[in-house]
Amino acid sequence: MSDRRFIHESRLPAARAEAFAWHARPGALQRLLPPWEAVRVESASGGIEDGAEVVLRLKAGPVPLRWVARHEDYREGASFRDVQRSGPFARWEHDHRFLDDEPGTCRLRDEVRYALPLGPLGALLGGRSIRRTLRAQFRYRHALTRGDLALHARHAEAPRRTVAISGASGLLGSALAALLTTGGHRVLKLVRRAPRAEDEIHWDPPNGLVDPEGIPPFDTLVHLAGENVGAGRWTKARREAIRSSRIQATRALVASLARMPTPPSTVVVASAVGWYGERGDTSLDESAGPGEGFLAEVCRDWEAAAHEATSLGARVVTPRLGVVLSAAGGALAKLRTPFSFGLGGPIGRGGRWMSWISREDAVGVLHEAIMDPRYEGPINAVAPEPVTNRLFTKALASVLRRPALLPVPPFVLKLLFGDMARETILASTRVLPARLEALSFPFRHRGIGSALRHTLGRLRAEDVEGELEASDTPYEASRVLSRDGA
Repeated sequence: MSDRRFIHESRLPAARAEAFAWHARPGALQRLLPPWEAVRVESASGGIEDGAEVVLRLKAGPVPLRWVARHEDYREGASFRDVQRSGPFARWEHDHRFLDDEPGTCRLRDEVRYALPLGPLGALLGGRSIRRTLRAQFRYRHALTRGDLALHARHAEAPRRTVAISGASGLLGSALAALLTTGGHRVLKLVRRAPRAEDEIHWDPPNGLVDPEGIPPFDTLVHLAGENVGAGRWTKARREAIRSSRIQATRALVASLARMPTPPSTVVVASAVGWYGERGDTSLDESAGPGEGFLAEVCRDWEAAAHEATSLGARVVTPRLGVVLSAAGGALAKLRTPFSFGLGGPIGRGGRWMSWISREDAVGVLHEAIMDPRYEGPINAVAPEPVTNRLFTKALASVLRRPALLPVPPFVLKLLFGDMARETILASTRVLPARLEALSFPFRHRGIGSALRHTLGRLRAEDVEGELEASDTPYEASRVLSRDGA
């Protein structure tokens, strides 16, 4: 029999109404897309109410696919259903059910009834792979939903914010925008072209906001845009582009805020642990001074430009981000392919320290910087457990279940990338989140193994707090599933 039923149920740290509202708000679908898969939202209309549709672009191996799903049977606060209209499955129905539990909690029960194309042959060829994929996806979805709800609950009584974000389409910006909207906040996106929607604001990096007097008011600015420092060798032109995109753009943006009728009361500007430079095995907290080198100088001047906003009466926060780990982009996305083929290995002897943070904790820090007035000045946005390159290599290989026996000679990286390699890939920076720990920041991923399993879709049952059931069983096709096009 080719029809099957997959069930995943977990306990969530929120009442049923709030958990349902999280799913109904803009940004929920974006939050739930698995980072290890090439999936993007092509279009979405109508939220999750009856008749609303979503179109996804994805890949099955090298083959691009288009998946169109329609929402049905919407019951506010209780349930809704996605039904495939066209896509990779012969049949697909997904019921989202929200059930009462103990006070302040609820149970989320996802039930998927599906069938693969080609009948029994399709089930034979792809059934096991699909079952693994569903379990990985729903463990990820439930873990992420649980963490988001807990984060929002910390500020349930606070007023909702209007937050303007530069770099809103990037790895961190897109995740932050989705996190904020699922919490009921309004997000405005700074774009370099002419705005095409009500939630867009025109800005020009060398000159700041194009029309500060006429734009919608916002109470918080999060500035994430900037040239990628790891994109290649630091030529003279690249160095100037890096400095300009961070220092001059930040200074211009802050200056244009002063021309707004009501400037924002909070300004968050992303910095980096590159502030500390090469420091060997020394443990560093926020009290440590800046290091030496191009990147340290950029970070120093970058933060100074951000703190010019204090003259406007704004609370300024400069999170010093470590290496952000996500399968969706950044360093980990580049390492994933060679490591998946068993071609990874440590750099040299692997003794250099790497200060890292999961993407979920990175956007969590930005969220807390927006919402919590105790966050001010420089804050190390890193996990509590920095790792050596050797330990990172071992952890990544273990999660991917591949060997990692091919060390990379440091001199090769120096020849290829020059100072960029020396100050980023080969720098040893052991940074600790002293301020975050003092503020009781709720880390989702304190250890490297947990973070890698989460973003690579390798979560285990013990990683998912509150999991109650995860099963996949044969299913007798119902009248609903047998409808044409269901």
